[in-house]
Order: sequence, then structure tokens, then C-alpha cells
Amino acid sequence: MLDVCLLGTGGMMPLPHRWLSSLLLRYNGRMILIDCGEGTQIPMKMTGWGFKTLDAILFTHYHADHVAGLPGLLLTIGNSGREEPLSLMGPPGLKKVVEGMTVISPDLPYELRLVELSDIENTKTGMGSIEIKSIPVDHSLPCLSYSIELPRAGKFDVERAKQLGIPKNYWNSLQQGVIITLEGKTVSPEMVLGETRKGIKVCYCTDTRPTEGLVEFIKDSDLFICEGMYGDEDNLQKAVQKKHMMFSEAGLLAKQGRVNEFWLTHYSPSIREPDEYLENVRTLFTNALAGKDMLTKTFKYAD
Repeated sequence: MLDVCLLGTGGMMPLPHRWLSSLLLRYNGRMILIDCGEGTQIPMKMTGWGFKTLDAILFTHYHADHVAGLPGLLLTIGNSGREEPLSLMGPPGLKKVVEGMTVISPDLPYELRLVELSDIENTKTGMGSIEIKSIPVDHSLPCLSYSIELPRAGKFDVERAKQLGIPKNYWNSLQQGVIITLEGKTVSPEMVLGETRKGIKVCYCTDTRPTEGLVEFIKDSDLFICEGMYGDEDNLQKAVQKKHMMFSEAGLLAKQGRVNEFWLTHYSPSIREPDEYLENVRTLFTNALAGKDMLTKTFKYAD
């Protein structure tokens, strides 16, 4: 199962009632953070999930409201006793940004591993049993949207394994996708697994205009989290100019992508009550929520 916590939902600046947009995901006790604006470590602390098991921080882009919280968080992670490497991922320019910001968080007790993801085409990388995919979107800086996926192998065929004479102590390895050698013969997982089953897919998209590629990218996701910078339709021209999205435009993406559930995030500071504009989304996509700080949900495999 995958735990998802929307740490903050604000755009531009943190407010007394709203932290900046950030998403924390947890699987088997390990965590991934998407974006780290000013103060992100505070709602992260409020989750009670800790800091030491954070494996990666993914950045959508390098505007301050998405990265300015990094030095403080890195120091907090160091104080948690972490010694294993931490991966930082983002669009081109990551190295320059991290070098500049870590001037005030030097001598960390763990290594930072920087991974610059392509801003040209879909990128896929692995982290244990989790797949991280990214796609470039349309903002004023190079910007990526992310998909976090837990693939699920087919059901283990016990009878087939017995017919092949595979001892039980090898079954778990095959279920995990490991190729084994048995009495000089290679046994691949496909030989004892059924058809691939539906996994879990969570997509996160912020600071962009709607793009054609996003529809296919978010397709059939269990949860789609997307920016709604402006709720009032009168702000459409402002959204186009600043390369952000309207509530209604995000809702249309959710509909076109046939997602299961949709949360809005990254509101303009001028929006006090996002729920007031939620009908602009629900006329297009019913299963929608105006995300609020610390909104948390656990996603389980379908069967």
C-alpha cells in the first residue's frame, strides 16, 4: 500500500493557514518528497513519519516556492541520524541550484546524489520497487510533472512452480522479479507468474498550462494531484500569461485522463476558500476535492 500526504497546498508564499505545495509519499516505511518550499519540514514533522527514511526529493522546477526549504530540511535529516545517500532529482539546472543552497547547509553526514531528468521527453527511473516517471510541462522555467507508480507482478502459479521442480525457498525471489539459476538452468519470473496486475499510480502536476502530453501521462491514475492557481474564470488571461492553470482546466485534464480521484493544490494567495470554486471542477469531474494541508490517504492494490 502507498500512503500519500499533501503537506501543503499554497502557491507563491506560505500563509498562516496554508503551507507551500508539497507532497510526501510512503511505501514500506521509505519516503519520497515532491517539492520543498519554505517551511516544508514543519508539516513533514507533523505527519509523524520521521525524516531518516526519506529516499528522494523530486523537484518540479526551481522557483523559490518549490525549493527554498531545502537547506533546512537537509540539516534536519542530518540531525535524524541519517548516513545513507539521499537522491535529489529535478529538471536540468539541479546541480547549480543545490550547490548554491547548500552553502548554508555544509558538512552533511550523508551524500547527496543528484539526478537531472530530461526536459525533452518522458523519463523513467527506478527506486526499489517504485517507478518514478516525469514529463516536461509548460511553465516559465523548465518544469516537470511526476508519476509515482507501484507496478504489480502477476499472481504466482504454485502448481506451475511445482511442475518445474522449483524449491519453495526460490519462490519469493521469483515473485520479486529475480531470475534464478537452478541445476544449471535459468528460471525467469515469467515462467511462474500470471498476467501483470494493476498496480498503484499517483500523478503530481503543478506550475504549468494544460498540455496534450499530460492527458496520456496521467491516464488511469488512482490519484491525480494538480495545481489550480485560479478559481474564478475571469482570471483565465492571467493564468495564460503566468503559465498556470485554472480549476476548470485541471478538472478537464482529470476527465480526459480518466483518473479515479482528483485533488487540487497550489492555490493563489488570493484564494481564501478553494471550496467556493470547486463546482467549476465538479461539473467536469465529479470525484474531486479542493486539497487542504495534511490531507492524507492510503492506497491499496485493487485485489
